[in-house]
Amino acid sequence: MRLHVVNPNTTASMTAKIAAAARSVALADTVVDARQPAMGPVSIEGFYDEAFAVPGMLGCIREADRDGADAHIIACFDDTGLDAARAAAKAPVIGIGEAGFHLASLIAARFAVVTTLGVSIVPIEHNLRKYGLAERCARVRAAEVPVLALEARNAEALGKISAEITAAIRDDRAEAIVLGCAGMADLAGELAAAHGLPVVDGVAAAVTLAESLVRLGLTTSRLGPYAAPRTKSYSGPFSQFQP
Repeated sequence: MRLHVVNPNTTASMTAKIAAAARSVALADTVVDARQPAMGPVSIEGFYDEAFAVPGMLGCIREADRDGADAHIIACFDDTGLDAARAAAKAPVIGIGEAGFHLASLIAARFAVVTTLGVSIVPIEHNLRKYGLAERCARVRAAEVPVLALEARNAEALGKISAEITAAIRDDRAEAIVLGCAGMADLAGELAAAHGLPVVDGVAAAVTLAESLVRLGLTTSRLGPYAAPRTKSYSGPFSQFQP
């Protein structure tokens, strides 16, 4: 099985971290192919960055489809461009945010999300409502840690994330935590042990779900909004995205 994991930002070191997290949980016969676009923002922090990240990410997905990917994983917790990717891709597509929410809902009545910056709270809340899981989420919290601060082992950033988990347990009655950034993928085990509750990493959740879809032979339905895009002309740098 070949899983394509796309980091929608252009930071190669983050792609490497995401790839390592994906490979650590993948089945023995799963090959993880990790990519990032050549154009777009170095990190995705809110609606503005998301808009500029989507075209390059879709380009990666088209390339991976041609290379024989069995499934795609969008490794941004905002599920950047997920709906467009599902319409465009031949293989099924999973976002790490949606995957993390669903797995948390299977192990806890109430979960909380701890993300990076406050600007990401509303996009995540929008997604929770869209996926029908808003009532299961006690709160979306921000540690006020920039995405790129997670690139290196940063004791201050880890402390802020840990403090938000403590507050989520105490104030929100959270029974599980979903880490709201792909850059936190290597922290789940440590934080779970420190706080004594399940901590879900969206990258690991998405890998497991993607493998399940492939093994069950399930693909994206084309009866509805995920129908393949109609043939039309795209101009300028977007000409490469013609169906």
